[in-house]
Amino acid sequence: MRTRFLSIAMVGVLAISAAACSGTGGGGSGGLKIGLVTDVGTLDDKNFNQYSWEGAQDGASKVGGTAKAAVSTVSADIAKNIQSFVDQKYDIIVTVGFAAGADTIKAAKANPSIKFIGVDQAPCITETGENDPKFGCKGDPAKLLPNLQGIGWREQQPGYLAGIVAASVSKNGEIAAVGGTNAVPAVPNYIEGYRNGAMSVNPDIKVVVQYVSPAPDKAAFADAPGGKAFAQQLLSANPKVDVIFQVAGLTGNGVLQAACEKNIAAIGVDVDQYISTPDTKACTVVSAEKKLKKNVSDAIVRIKDKKDVGGILKLDLKTDDVGLSPFHDWDSKITADTKAKIDKAIADMKADTLKPCPTDPLGNCTFKK
Repeated sequence: MRTRFLSIAMVGVLAISAAACSGTGGGGSGGLKIGLVTDVGTLDDKNFNQYSWEGAQDGASKVGGTAKAAVSTVSADIAKNIQSFVDQKYDIIVTVGFAAGADTIKAAKANPSIKFIGVDQAPCITETGENDPKFGCKGDPAKLLPNLQGIGWREQQPGYLAGIVAASVSKNGEIAAVGGTNAVPAVPNYIEGYRNGAMSVNPDIKVVVQYVSPAPDKAAFADAPGGKAFAQQLLSANPKVDVIFQVAGLTGNGVLQAACEKNIAAIGVDVDQYISTPDTKACTVVSAEKKLKKNVSDAIVRIKDKKDVGGILKLDLKTDDVGLSPFHDWDSKITADTKAKIDKAIADMKADTLKPCPTDPLGNCTFKK
């Protein structure tokens, strides 16, 4: 889908917590001031934080502005970091991750003159524009929070493509997927698409699906050793599985390690993990990707051009915002027939003649937990 960008301008960027900021500038002092608040973790996580930060820097460069990052080491830091940028009168605040959703909604409502970009967030609000923890979502964020772009994706699309690959390279007719938690819609979106894509190639294929945690906690997304142990148990109980898809962030990196140690094929998620996680590149066939750098940069440019629209933005194949990474070392092992199936599925999803999964009104896959 794209070439991964790893030339990061990290000089002078300090990974510090709470309300302190760090970063590099992308333009003159007279341009837009852009602040990025990370999800819990590090700025160089080779995943959402890192590539969203690259997107903020790229967007700042394109609009003649400056970008700074504030790193959240615990969940409580997110709100503090957002408020720090508000107090410093930043023009645009980018927040990263599903967990930042409620704090972003609150800040956007309280500061209508500041533009917000919520990465991996689908604002769910009440009729008065407040965060809705019960997920009734009766309020229209496009009208009530026009200053907040909630960037989401149709993860089922790249998931479907990954499923085609998995079923095509499987020799045993049994594949697996490990999700961090089914409480975050993006995770089952990927996995339901994966299941259906695999079944489009082999209707009789067995797809083993397991979730690490019931909640979006450290175990789900930030525990590589735990992910490895979890995958080892799955593979021990299902010895015929010969392809495994990880949808569990850093926890999923441990899943890739378990796959490599068992000498089976693995599929990465969100970014090109052949590049971002080089210690497991030997068994990583492909990754189901989101174009995080492009997506954040595009959102910043839309604000500069006064073309931004608030609400939930579901990015997909039609605008080349999701897809598959290159096959790298596996390219010669992927048959022309498989590549043709992938191309056809992409064309059909772009034309809306192929639905990778049934969806609810918010565009998420419906599935049995």
